[in-house]
Amino acid sequence: MQDDSLAPLPVARCGRAVFGPTSADPEVSPWNSLASYDLRANANDAVLSQGTNVRLGYDALGLHLLFIAQDTYPWATLTQRDSPLYKEEVCEVFLDTEGDGLSYYEIEVNPNNAVLDGCMRRVRNGFRKDFRWRCANLQTAVRIFDGGWAAELSIPFASVVNQAPAPGTRWRVNFTRIDRPLGLPRELSAWSPTGRAQFHIPERFGVLEFE
Repeated sequence: MQDDSLAPLPVARCGRAVFGPTSADPEVSPWNSLASYDLRANANDAVLSQGTNVRLGYDALGLHLLFIAQDTYPWATLTQRDSPLYKEEVCEVFLDTEGDGLSYYEIEVNPNNAVLDGCMRRVRNGFRKDFRWRCANLQTAVRIFDGGWAAELSIPFASVVNQAPAPGTRWRVNFTRIDRPLGLPRELSAWSPTGRAQFHIPERFGVLEFE
């Protein structure tokens, strides 16, 4: 059931820029000049104790994202590709490049720079997860700093679409985080909150527009 109290779907502007090596360093160009968006509590009545900001841009080859997460104690134990990172602390991106809600990609990165990537396809009773899919040539980096951690993802267009998006192209996307402070309940945050205790609701994905 759709929660009518949820805010309208947000729109993110994705500007073109020149990117250097993937480093998860918020201080290097062009991150300080790109569009920046804060994640909000995924449930309307929740209050976040540790916030998250995501910055985004693109170049001829791919989409670039930088999560900056406030965290007094970033932690994770999983290090292998496609481990269940969502059981610990993680930042995630969901990409519905067709915008039809029939399938979407999910890519996760944890504080150990471990990656989980998969494709979700709609079936009669929901969505089927396919973790055999690989985001070919994906590049990620993680940086732990005093008071938090940052994760950068460079997602090649060739891995998710047939051709690079032209200015004005729109995708349906969401940027999310699972934070598990020690001794406290988990915190779920999202750029486009779903109003539920999960993120896999493509109807609630926001809009990413390439400029």
